Amino acid sequence: MQINRPSKPQWLATMALALLMLLALGCGQESHQQNDNQAESASKVSQYEWPIPEGFPKPEVPADNPMTQAKVTLGRYLFYDTRLSANQTQSCASCHLQSKAFAETLKVSIGSTGQAHTRNAPALVNIAYNKTLTWAHDGLTHIEDQVLLPLFSEQPVEMGLAGKEALILARFTQAPYPALFEQAFGQQANGVDFIQITQALASFVRSLVSLNSPFDAYAYNEQDDALNEAQLAGMALFFSEKLECHHCHGGFNFTQSTSHEKQPLDRRPFHNTGLYYTERTGLLGASLASNSLADTALTPVQQNSQLGYPQKDTGLAQVSGKAIDDGRFRAPSLRNISLTAPYMHDGSVASLSEVIDIYAAGGRNITAGEHQGDGRQNPLKSPFIKGFEISEAEKQQLLAFLASLTDEKFITNIEFSDPWVEIKP
Repeated sequence: MQINRPSKPQWLATMALALLMLLALGCGQESHQQNDNQAESASKVSQYEWPIPEGFPKPEVPADNPMTQAKVTLGRYLFYDTRLSANQTQSCASCHLQSKAFAETLKVSIGSTGQAHTRNAPALVNIAYNKTLTWAHDGLTHIEDQVLLPLFSEQPVEMGLAGKEALILARFTQAPYPALFEQAFGQQANGVDFIQITQALASFVRSLVSLNSPFDAYAYNEQDDALNEAQLAGMALFFSEKLECHHCHGGFNFTQSTSHEKQPLDRRPFHNTGLYYTERTGLLGASLASNSLADTALTPVQQNSQLGYPQKDTGLAQVSGKAIDDGRFRAPSLRNISLTAPYMHDGSVASLSEVIDIYAAGGRNITAGEHQGDGRQNPLKSPFIKGFEISEAEKQQLLAFLASLTDEKFITNIEFSDPWVEIKP
């Protein structure tokens, strides 16, 4: 199987360009100012209180970007500010809507220049607990690094900052930013830089914690009446070996991609769920035998490079270069899942009811159209996607349980909302 992966992947080129730019812009700062600001920031760490119930573990935070309320506040302003896109038409919130648990309603995102992307914007729910970030990247483990992709990516363009860095930074010399940056990072003798911007954005995203659903009231606060009979029946189905949902969506965050102060290990939460098994005429070479990405662990059937996930997005394989990773994507958290349609990495599944039908069938059979093919026959499909029988009544119970994971306070919390609304006349 040949993976369409350039010698220097686009994500790597974007990251390298952005990191070089950050270093160049930051090298002019005086070292004593950096030390003073770091000391001041460290003194504020104790001021930040995680919005988590007693007994829940705290998220892990990079040592060079400790959480402070000042950085969270600054990040909130930046998150909702369209001036953070080159043409000032989009903000982070354009693709991450609070009412939708910071997901979006489009199948795939549309960048600030109108370019359609290949993926649906994932919900920003408990990202502080994620071990890996984006839909399919086992190397992105810090939000500070991940935010560089939407900011500077050129293929596809999202915020479109590449080559316009000085222009963008000049926008943040206007009120209320000078005061906000000083509160977060100390005196700004050399002006604002993108390291500060990414750290503030990362801090705000980390603050988006959702642990106040009816399920939480039932499971952790001993409120026996928090779930009704249908939801309790659905919970039993969810955690049953018959459906096996919990194998990929387990733990308090309902995803394998979870890391915190008590669980630093990565459980490699990437799975091929049998959504596709289609012809890929754009691939070079008909067999795996002649290319350097051969995976001897695969059977001859699995090595058929002409069938698999659509070549425009093969998931983790685009990063790892390994044939066995074709179609593997990160299992997202199911918290607030009822709000985040459409589903899957490409937004190709319209409803949770349809998701259940696909898993019950052991994958998706597309009988016509561009990606025609029977995903149920995908030889790289996860062994947990083997199909199951479920009645209509049971499906409604499962849907009721998934709805109990909705945190109404999360989607209405004023501290997560657009701050610019508060200061507009």
